[in-house]
Order: sequence, then structure tokens, then C-alpha cells
Amino acid sequence: MRSLKVKDYMATKLVTFAPDLNVVEAMNQILNSGITAAPVVDESGSLVGILSEVDLMPVVIQDSYYDEPLGIVSDYMKTPVDTVDPNLDIYTLAERFIHEHRRRYPVVDAGKLVGQVSRRDVLRAALDYRDK
Repeated sequence: MRSLKVKDYMATKLVTFAPDLNVVEAMNQILNSGITAAPVVDESGSLVGILSEVDLMPVVIQDSYYDEPLGIVSDYMKTPVDTVDPNLDIYTLAERFIHEHRRRYPVVDAGKLVGQVSRRDVLRAALDYRDK
């Protein structure tokens, strides 16, 4: 079987957040970009967390009940983040998607965020393989 790698199918143009970004601005970016989550990276491009719609639910509750500053992305992001290597084969990734019930994984190489791969990308790779 031919080897198909994550790096050949991952998305590389991503919306990302800085840990010190105002959480309301991050919420606006999620809504305006039509995404459900985004990686959080530090100044050097290292992945430090992920912020999703569900992580923002406490912001909604806090905003409705309390008159306090809402904070920054690092107050709400999830850590640690499950990641994949860009050289991982698509078939192994498909098994991870099945067993771990994730929608996407950040792709990290030498500690730096280089992309993101989704279940849709795996399906695209499978069709490409069939068509060749």
C-alpha cells in the first residue's frame, strides 16, 4: 500500500490565537471565520493550547452573571493538546480518529505548529489514492 503522509493533506493557512489575546476578540474571530476551534501559539510559533467553542461557554456565563473583566485566551484554552507529526501516515491517523473521536489534530514539527489535519483531509487522501 502506498504511503500517504499527513503533510501532504494538512491545512497550513490557519487562524491562530496568541495566549494573551482578549478572549472576546478570539470569540469574534471564531465566529467571523466560521471555525469551531483554533490553535494557540506563542511568539516562537510553538503550540501552547487550543481554544474551542465549548471552551468559550464559561465566557458567556461569566459575562451574563458577573461584571468582571473576561480575561485572555490562556485563561480558557485547553492544554495539553494532542498533536500529530507531519510524517504520520494517513492510515494510522484514520485509526486515531476512530479511537479518539477527534475532529482534527494540530500538526507539530520540532515543537512548532505547521498545520492542522481533519477527518475530511483523511477522506480526501483516500479518494486521491483510489483515483490513482
